Amino acid sequence: MSIEQIVDVPSSHRLVIDVPHEVPAGPVVLTFTPKKTAEQKRKKARVFGYAKGKGEYWMAEDFDAPLDDFKDYI
Repeated sequence: MSIEQIVDVPSSHRLVIDVPHEVPAGPVVLTFTPKKTAEQKRKKARVFGYAKGKGEYWMAEDFDAPLDDFKDYI
């Protein structure tokens, strides 16, 4: 059985965890994962021209042409 719950740790660093009655008695494993900060979430900066020479890319000549499916709405 797996239960996930997000809790804020108080400044005293003491947590009281109410375990549901559905959890069978016995050893319990608690895993604490710190919340990522905005700086940790930040992705790598994109590099201009990174994909140059890595493959052939093309776009259809009529890419911007209106679609037949939407003629009734235009």
